[in-house]
Amino acid sequence: MEIGFRWYGPSDSIPLKYIHQIPGIDCIVGSFFSTPPDELIPEQNIQNLKMHIEEYGFKFDSVESLPVHESIKLGQHERDEYIDIWCENLRQFAEAGIETVCYNFMLAFDWLRTDLYLRLADDSISNGYNHNDLGKIDIYTGLPDWSQTYMPSEIDEVFKVSRKVTLDQFWKNFEYFLKAVVPVAEQLGIKLALHPDDPPWDAMGIVRPLGTREGLERCINIIKSPSNGIAFCTGTLAAREDNDVYQMLEDFCKKGWVNYLHLRNILVTGEKEFHETAHNSEYGDLDMYLLLKSVYDNRYEGVMRVDHARSIWDEDRKPGYGLYDRALGVSYVVGILEALTKS
Repeated sequence: MEIGFRWYGPSDSIPLKYIHQIPGIDCIVGSFFSTPPDELIPEQNIQNLKMHIEEYGFKFDSVESLPVHESIKLGQHERDEYIDIWCENLRQFAEAGIETVCYNFMLAFDWLRTDLYLRLADDSISNGYNHNDLGKIDIYTGLPDWSQTYMPSEIDEVFKVSRKVTLDQFWKNFEYFLKAVVPVAEQLGIKLALHPDDPPWDAMGIVRPLGTREGLERCINIIKSPSNGIAFCTGTLAAREDNDVYQMLEDFCKKGWVNYLHLRNILVTGEKEFHETAHNSEYGDLDMYLLLKSVYDNRYEGVMRVDHARSIWDEDRKPGYGLYDRALGVSYVVGILEALTKS
């Protein structure tokens, strides 16, 4: 198992030399948000990122958040053009040594929180979600990551069209996508990893069926291939109290379905209400020792990284992706893994 750390490239406020000082990190997880989903990522951008990462002795073998164009998700007539671009990006990644690509198939928007600056009892800042507060979100400026993908004039239309997609249409569009891209990924030796819907339920009138065991199993069964796998996100899946996260992780690992792993802790405070916490088991609902023991016992060999963290020590951070709390999370996870190995 490799311990990864997400980095947004040279424009990230956290320099690689700081990440290099965190013990236990094997690889850097890259992203290419500067390239819209209707364009091919410039090969030079991939090579430059690889050069920066390897300069500090890290491996660069995984990419996260390769965007799927909305036309693909909506099943529009031009989707084949954008699927071809997506596949060509995979080919470029393979040439650069990328082995794992994490993506999602969430209509209209990516991960969603209703409060990106929730102050906790210890005065740290975290991300929170309350389903009753969805109507208070400014969809033009108040959403993480994804809102910068669209011009303000486009957002209303994206929501309008996405709300018309039925559950049956969603699955047809997703199946079409998987059957087009998985064979290409398999030929290239790349493992695709679907991130569950976050949060794992319908939101803003838009269907989001990929946050349950049933939905993730259906994804795997669309096309059986080692290249069609799950990015198992503990915090996302634990937000649904009817998801048995421990059993799901064990079963999915045994079947070889987990191609990528996010570890984070959350505290559920009500129905469809939760916030993210420190990674340590005592602060949230998840027992990190049990989760790590499961992947260790089942010989998971992919990339694992700590996910969304708090802002501590007055750090001005990108929501979920500050340095200090993620560094603490890595150290905590590495300690548990050392204990498991030596025991």
